Amino acid sequence: MVITANEIEKDGISIFEKFLDKCDEIVISLKGKKKYVVMDIDRYKELRSKELDAKYLDIMEDIKNGDFHTDIEKHLKEI
Repeated sequence: MVITANEIEKDGISIFEKFLDKCDEIVISLKGKKKYVVMDIDRYKELRSKELDAKYLDIMEDIKNGDFHTDIEKHLKEI
């Protein structure tokens, strides 16, 4: 579902409640370009949790493969 910034201006926050009952997220377009996404907080928490779980698995794989530093100065130079 894509709505425009003008529709939000006209209808206010109630437009989100109206459409989030029918779809998982709302894309907001600004000047004809898709710019933002609005979603229910529970959906956001679910996606964020999955993102953090995936990052944790990546880090654990790095540790398993010895791909990490114990020297903070060396690490800071690399980043």
